[in-house]
Amino acid sequence: MAEEKTSKDEQVGFHKGALSTLAKERQEMMKLIAIVEQLMQMHVKALSELGVDLQKMADEAAKEGKKPIEDVVEKESRRK
Repeated sequence: MAEEKTSKDEQVGFHKGALSTLAKERQEMMKLIAIVEQLMQMHVKALSELGVDLQKMADEAAKEGKKPIEDVVEKESRRK
């Protein structure tokens, strides 16, 4: 009976530890995603300032049946 209890306690500890670690990993991944999104927005803004119309490019590519660059930056990052 004591072995069974210890085994269950060890399993519970293992799963709690795994969840804790995964939660921290998820937080770090969200930070990384936020940084990537910010960088993408900077490039979209720079292209816009240079006169590049990403929406027009996406529309033209769609008419031609082509898949634009990541759907032309995901429809200009959802129109900011």
